[in-house]
Amino acid sequence: MSGYPHTLNLWGVLSQSKRIINAHSRHFLALSVSFLLPLSFSLIIYPTLQTALFHSDSNLFHTHPSHLSFSFTSTDPYDPIRNLTQPDPQSLLLLLAYTLLAAVLSLLALATISYSTFHGFYGRPVKLVSSMKSVLYSFLPLVATLIVSRVIYALVVLLFGLLAVIVVQGVQFLGFEVGYDSNYLMGLGVFVGVVVVLVVMWLHVNWSLAYVIVVVESKWGYEALQRSAYLVKGMRWVALSVLLFFGVLIGLLVGGCSSFLVSVGAASGGWTSFGVILQMVVSSGFATLLMLQNIAASVVLYMYCKALHGELALDIAEEFAREYVYLPFDNEKVPHVVCVVQS
Repeated sequence: MSGYPHTLNLWGVLSQSKRIINAHSRHFLALSVSFLLPLSFSLIIYPTLQTALFHSDSNLFHTHPSHLSFSFTSTDPYDPIRNLTQPDPQSLLLLLAYTLLAAVLSLLALATISYSTFHGFYGRPVKLVSSMKSVLYSFLPLVATLIVSRVIYALVVLLFGLLAVIVVQGVQFLGFEVGYDSNYLMGLGVFVGVVVVLVVMWLHVNWSLAYVIVVVESKWGYEALQRSAYLVKGMRWVALSVLLFFGVLIGLLVGGCSSFLVSVGAASGGWTSFGVILQMVVSSGFATLLMLQNIAASVVLYMYCKALHGELALDIAEEFAREYVYLPFDNEKVPHVVCVVQS
C-alpha cells in the first residue's frame, strides 16, 4: 500500500483524473466514442462544411464550372448593394442545427462522464448502463442550468453595453461632440470589452463546478451556480488554471486544425485526400482525449473543494477511515491513499 500527501494544485488534479481514467479505460473509451468523438469531429469539420456549402468560390468538392448556377447580381465590387451583408437562411439554419447538436452532445458527455468519474473516485465499480441511465435524471437539469448561466452572461454584457451608451450620451449631453470614429470612443469600447471579459471569466471560474453538482447532488439552475461559487472558494486559482489549461489546448487544436482544413483542404485534393482525412482523424482523437480529461478533472476538482470545506469526510465516513481517503483502483489491484491536508 502506497501513500502520499496530496497538494491541491493543477498537476494534482490532472494526475488524479488521469489515474481514474486509466483505471476504467475501456469504460471511458466507450463514453468518449459515443459523445466526445462526434463533438470534436463536428467542431473541426463545421467551418470547412460551411465554406463548402455556402461559398461558391470554394472548390472543396471540385465542382465543375458547368454545374455552377448563375445569378443576376451585380459583379461590380464597388456596388453598395452587393457589399451589404445579408444573412443566408440556409447558413443560419445549419448554424442552429450544429449548435443544437453540439450542445446535446456536450451535455450527454458531461452527464455520463461526470457520473462515472464520481463513482470511480471512490473506487466503486462503474458500469456503462448505469452511466447511460444517469442521463435520464440529469439531462434536463443540465439544460436548465446551461440556460440560466447563459441568460446571466447575456445580462452582464447587456448591462455593460447599456452603461457605455449612457456614458456616451452623458458626454454628448454636456455639450461635447463624440465622433463615432474618435479614438476616445474606441478606447471606451476596448475598456468595456476588457471589463466584460474579466467579469464573464470570473463568473465562469465560480461556476466551473456547476454541471458536476447537477449530476452528483441533483441541484440545478441558480442553486447549482450558487453551490459551485461556494465550493470553489479557496480554489479559484486552481479552477482558473484548469479552465485555461484545457481551454487553450482545445482551442488551439480545434481552431488550428479547422483553419488548416479550410485553407489547405482544397489545394491538397479535397475531402478525398488522404492527408486531409488523416488530419481530421488525428485532430478529432486528440481533442476527444482533452475533453475527456477536462470533464474528469472538473469532477476531481469538485471532490477536492469538498475536502477543503470539510464535507468529504462526512460523505466517506461509512466507507473509509476518518483521516484518509482510500482510492482503490483496478490498475494492478494496488490501493492508493490520498491524504488531503488543510492549512
